[in-house]
Amino acid sequence: MVHTCSCLRLGENYNSLCLRPTGEEEEYTRPVFECNAMCQCGESCQNRVVQRGLQLRLEVFKTEKKGWGLRTLEFIAKGRFVCEYAGEVLGFNEARRRIQAQTSKDSNYIIVVREHLHNGQIMETFVDPTCIGNIGRFLNHSCEPNLFMVPVRVDSMVPKLALFAATDISAGEELSYDYSGRFHNLPITNREQKYLEEENRLRKPCYCGSPTCASFLPWDSSLFSAPDTCSGSSP
Repeated sequence: MVHTCSCLRLGENYNSLCLRPTGEEEEYTRPVFECNAMCQCGESCQNRVVQRGLQLRLEVFKTEKKGWGLRTLEFIAKGRFVCEYAGEVLGFNEARRRIQAQTSKDSNYIIVVREHLHNGQIMETFVDPTCIGNIGRFLNHSCEPNLFMVPVRVDSMVPKLALFAATDISAGEELSYDYSGRFHNLPITNREQKYLEEENRLRKPCYCGSPTCASFLPWDSSLFSAPDTCSGSSP
């Protein structure tokens, strides 16, 4: 009798190392729970992908306008796990402090991932790879990216920010993702668009070169709000 891991009772997450889409209307947006130390399965379990770490040959290189970038040296199939965006996990207050301490010349690597729970609450994860991180920090933004980010949990409720291929990617192609997290998620609202237009003077230009380029890098205004107007987790 073949043992079926209890983690797969709601369906398989992967198929031949590639992430399975959840459906036409909410493709790839749900969080993933991989097998962990509590499972009876072994290291060869098909539900252990992100935890195995980087398996592809990638290269850091100098771009023309965007500073350092990351490209693949081999073909990557759609849905394949590429790398993790690793770094320090921060609380809201510390993330805001670091963001507000930056100058216009500083590079910002802090990313905010917001997960909408079934009860209406929002779970926020702040990750800063500036001092402690991996090659994920060299990924540039694109308004038409070839990667998308999914929260993947293994042995902790703090997720690993895993990046998967959104399409087949050829060897030599630069890797990128949407810093705003909107790719494979809901479209921007009119209210948010108004805020973005008002804050363009504070934002950095985007050089992704895609036909749908928004001209500016994504902006999270919540991290620039006054302390008494924002609520969040403590450092």
